[in-house]
Amino acid sequence: MSTESRLNKLFQTSPVVPCDYLSRFVIMSDCHRGIGNWGDNFLKNQNIYSAALDYYYQNDYTYIELGDGDELWENRNMSEIVATHSDVFELLARFYGEQRLYMLCGNHDFVKKKQQFLRCCNDYYCENKCCRLPLMPGLCVPEGLILKNRINGHCIFLVHGHQGDLLNDTLWKFSRFLVRYIWRPLELFALNDPTSTAKNNTKKSAVEQRLSAWSSKHSRMLIAGHTHRPMFPVDGTSRYFNCGSCVHPHCITALEIHNNKITLVKWLVKSHRDLSLHIGREILAGPAYLF
Repeated sequence: MSTESRLNKLFQTSPVVPCDYLSRFVIMSDCHRGIGNWGDNFLKNQNIYSAALDYYYQNDYTYIELGDGDELWENRNMSEIVATHSDVFELLARFYGEQRLYMLCGNHDFVKKKQQFLRCCNDYYCENKCCRLPLMPGLCVPEGLILKNRINGHCIFLVHGHQGDLLNDTLWKFSRFLVRYIWRPLELFALNDPTSTAKNNTKKSAVEQRLSAWSSKHSRMLIAGHTHRPMFPVDGTSRYFNCGSCVHPHCITALEIHNNKITLVKWLVKSHRDLSLHIGREILAGPAYLF
């Protein structure tokens, strides 16, 4: 099925979240949380991510994760990922408990669409209290989400961005097999995974062109992840945005929506004049009006 057909179908079936000009959203993607081993790409930015997430929690943002939050091609066990990054999941649970969290599935965590797979997210074992505590009971992970302004009816369509990609969509189970049993071991010898859009500039451009074309054709704002490459249109010819990823070498990127404006930001480790280090936020593009 083509990107056009997949996105059209998703737009008709995705849950709708009402919002207004005062709503605050932060949109991230592609955390690829793992199990703490050499293949856990999230580890290097975990502290940056945690600091950013705490900032957004304290400032009343709703957190939206656009898929590939957890690396479930390389890893089978979601419970092990939760245990490894329990501090992160505890903070996510605070968002969830206040109805300020939405998660979408991507190609690397498509299995989270199955409710039975997410039973491990109902609770977790807290080592500090030596007991099991609620985490995100009843969590649902759809493939798409629509933010609809209750005042003017304008919509923002959010997806992971793999839709219509043969290897990462239709044949995702085959690609998972290749990654889990062939390419993951070969990465030790610096061989890149050919199924990865994030590591192939040609594939990135092809995906971006398809998503941008759909956005322009339907005159709808589209926000995605998947390619790991942040996108913020400035010429007005496209309404396609990309929030980037949380596994860049030295930073994470995100899109913020507040006061009817959208801003592309990055979080990174910075230094003060006295050479002490801190985690800070920088604006990469915007703010620009949504409508």
